Amino acid sequence: MMARRVVTNPDSRLLASIQVPGDKSLSHRALIFAAISEGDSLITGLGSGEDVRRTIEAIRALGVLVDGPEIRSPGSSNWTEPSAPIDCGNSGTTMRLLAGVLSTSEVQATLVGDKSLSARPMNRLVAPLEALGGRITPSSGGTAPISVGGATDVQGTSFAIDIASAQIRSAFELAALAAPISSVIDSPPGFRDHTERWLIAAGLGEWSTATAFRVDPGTLAPARYDVPGDPSSAAYLWAVAAIHRGSEVLTPNISLNPGRLGFLQVLEEMGTEVEALVTGSIGGDPVGDVKVTGRTLRAVDVGGDLVASTLDELPLLAVVATFAEGITTVSNAEELRAKESDRIASTTAMIQALDGAIEPATDGFQVVGTGFLGGGEVDSLGDHRIAMAAAVAGLRADGPVEIVGAECAAVSWPAFYDTLEEMW
Repeated sequence: MMARRVVTNPDSRLLASIQVPGDKSLSHRALIFAAISEGDSLITGLGSGEDVRRTIEAIRALGVLVDGPEIRSPGSSNWTEPSAPIDCGNSGTTMRLLAGVLSTSEVQATLVGDKSLSARPMNRLVAPLEALGGRITPSSGGTAPISVGGATDVQGTSFAIDIASAQIRSAFELAALAAPISSVIDSPPGFRDHTERWLIAAGLGEWSTATAFRVDPGTLAPARYDVPGDPSSAAYLWAVAAIHRGSEVLTPNISLNPGRLGFLQVLEEMGTEVEALVTGSIGGDPVGDVKVTGRTLRAVDVGGDLVASTLDELPLLAVVATFAEGITTVSNAEELRAKESDRIASTTAMIQALDGAIEPATDGFQVVGTGFLGGGEVDSLGDHRIAMAAAVAGLRADGPVEIVGAECAAVSWPAFYDTLEEMW
C-alpha cells in the first residue's frame, strides 16, 4: 500500500540553516572509484538515500568490503563474479556507471532494476561502450536487464554522443580506464563534469576541448572522499525560501560544481537573492555555502544548455513559477519524458491537481504565474522529484496537499518530510 503524506502551509516566514544529505552523484562516484582502486579507501558524508544504498550493495556483490565509511577493494581486475543479478533498484546512475566499468572487465554480470528503471533507455550505452571493445547487451527493448562484461579485446577510441549526458560520458570514461591507450569522449555542452574533474585530480585524464575529454588508462589509487551536501536536495529548501518572500535558507557545505547550479541561476534570474561562497573542494569539485532569500518573483524562459543543468529540478521550477509574475516557459527538455516518470506529464498533473495553470508541450511546459496553488491530492507516480516538489507546493498552497506514494522521496532523502516540518 502506498504511503500518503499531508503537507500544510505554516503561514510564517522561514529563517533556517540546514545541512542536507551527502551529494548523491558524488556518493555514487566515490563508491565506484573506491571499488575500482586496490586497497583501503575512506568515504565520509555518503548520501543516505536508497539509490546510494544500491551502489553499496552492488559493489559488495563484486567482492568489495563496505564497513561504514571504510571501503576495502581487491581492485576491479580482481572483482569476483556475482552469484546473482545485481539489483540497481531505481538508480539509473548505479546501473549506467557500473555498466561502463563492467563492460570492459573480464567479470560478467547482469544488471536489473525495478519497474521504473526497467522502462528507462539503456541502449544509449551500447555504441560508445562497444567502440571500446566492451561487451553490453540490453533487453530487446533497449532497457534493463543488461548483460555486461567478459571483454577480451578492449581498445582505445574516440567517440561522440549526441546528448549532454553525464551518466553516458561517465560510463565511457570508467570503461576506458581499462583500454591500452587513451580514449576521447565528446558531447554537446551542459553536462555535469564530476567524473572528468575526479579523473583529472587522479592524473588519468585531461580536457582536449571545452567538451571533449581524454581518458588515460591506468589504475586509481585508494583515497579519502569527503562528500559534500547535495545541491539537488538543497534545491527544495531553496525553492521554499524563494516562494516565501523574506524567508531565508542557508545550506552549508554544498557541492558547487557549475553543472549543478542551473536551478540557482534560474532562481536568481527570477528575482531571488542568492549568495554562494566557495570554502573548499573535493577532487577538483568546488564546495561551499549557499544562502537563498525570497524576493518578488518574475517569470523566465529556460531552454538550451541551461536545461541540462536544471533537468532534475524542472518539476520544482514549475511550482516556483506559479508564484512568479508572467509566463514561465521550459523548452528543449524532451529528456524529462525518460525519467522515473514522464516528468512533463507528471509535472503537468501535479500543478493541475493543485489548481495551477500549466500547459504541457512536446519538449517542456508553460506555467502561468497566478500567484496561487490550492490544496489537493498529488500522485507521485513513484517519482521522488514529483513527491518532493508537491511537498514544497504544500508549504505555500491555500489548503493541505496530500501526496500519494510519498515514500518514494527516500530514493534521495529519507528524512525529507521531517526536515521540512522541523525547519520552521
